[in-house]
Amino acid sequence: MKQQNSRKASLLEAMIPIICLALFLGISIFKFGASPHVPLMGAAAVAGIIGVYRLGFKWSQLEASMFDSVKMAMQAILIIMIIGVLIGTWIISGVVPSMIYWGLKVISPNIFLVASVVVCAIVSLATGSSWSTMGTVGVALLGIGQSLGIPTGIVAGSIISGAYFGDKLSPLSETTNLSPAMAGTDLFTHIKYMLYSTLPSIIICLIIFGVMGMKYSGQELDISQIQLISSTLESSFNTLSPLLLIAPVVVIGLVVLKVPAIPGLLVGALLGVVIAVVFQGQSMGAILEAAQNGYVSTTGIEAVDMLLSKGGLMNMMSTVSLTICALSLGGILEKTGMLEAIASSILKSAKGVFGTVFCTMLTCTFTNIIAGEQYLSIVIPGRMYSEEYRKRGIHPKMLSRALEDSGTLSSPLIPWNTCGAYITGTLGVSAFTYAPFALLNLINPLVSLALIAFKIKIAKIEDEPETCLNLNKEVS
Repeated sequence: MKQQNSRKASLLEAMIPIICLALFLGISIFKFGASPHVPLMGAAAVAGIIGVYRLGFKWSQLEASMFDSVKMAMQAILIIMIIGVLIGTWIISGVVPSMIYWGLKVISPNIFLVASVVVCAIVSLATGSSWSTMGTVGVALLGIGQSLGIPTGIVAGSIISGAYFGDKLSPLSETTNLSPAMAGTDLFTHIKYMLYSTLPSIIICLIIFGVMGMKYSGQELDISQIQLISSTLESSFNTLSPLLLIAPVVVIGLVVLKVPAIPGLLVGALLGVVIAVVFQGQSMGAILEAAQNGYVSTTGIEAVDMLLSKGGLMNMMSTVSLTICALSLGGILEKTGMLEAIASSILKSAKGVFGTVFCTMLTCTFTNIIAGEQYLSIVIPGRMYSEEYRKRGIHPKMLSRALEDSGTLSSPLIPWNTCGAYITGTLGVSAFTYAPFALLNLINPLVSLALIAFKIKIAKIEDEPETCLNLNKEVS
């Protein structure tokens, strides 16, 4: 329990660690190109000093809150670690290459922009990574689009829309796992609830891109880059049979049957092991190496090697440590009442579910602007608002969807955000050029808010208490 002379932070006191975090991140990321881990620890130190020397808390109390905050996200952390193993086994077994190979078959000169969205969505769903999708298949598609005379901003927009559709819904994506963990719901409940806003959004995008693409449908399509990727994949694995797709089909089936995420993903990883042995003739040593340290592609074709050299338990440790650092800061901010002070101030004028979700989205976007890091736009607002959603009786899956619809999707639209900078560097197209055509990223938040405005699928805690996790347990 709190000391007798301890008190909650005022709004001014609460803003000091946030301002320090913005400064630390700005200097670290934009000046030195470093990761956000150490700045988060520095902001946690500032918050701890204020908590102990100004607000009257014992360090043991703040430390216990840090541990409790990390403990509450252990399910997500374990899932992220398992996903690293699953990606490694699915690549070495040919499962992910098969999904990419067959996805590339849908390319057509008559519907190039629509096909670009679909291909990038398939690859991103298969890999759980919008960055890998854009840096490989996306680069090839951009070159093809340019050869057709389509403006680079439009092509890049179609690539980004597809890549973020897959990233947003893939159980292999870090952001898809972080969002429900911060909000207080489970992974598959989160994914299924996002479908209500994401599927209409992607349909609208496909229609718009279809209409835009009609202008260029008569051009001759140079598919040499796509053929190079496809042939390299084909020669690198014993088989890319559609039978290999049984692994993702089984995982999807387990989701439908409401099997918990951890055992469901473990089954998927084990299927990858079996397929690697039976279909690809891989040794257990090679499979274990891919599961531990990731698969390393050595085809000599840069696009393919970049796409397939990933996965593994150890390659997820940066994400895990970033999550722990952010949650440690969140634990101190929560215990000292700093999160409550900031959230209450922002939500003071927010009325009803619409106002609450709208303020959440603004906060996520603002965090992307000031922090320049996608993960922080999910973790920090998620911790800020989880308690307020509970108090207002709003189901946490509405918070998790809001985090994704704004935090995940706004990041590539900001030039100095890590996502925006990556896309500009990879595709060679500035954020100001592609942003107007990143249709999913622009439309999805509006569709999400429209659903709430028309009272469609508004979820309350009292309706589905079994899918809410207790993430607000008081630390003694």
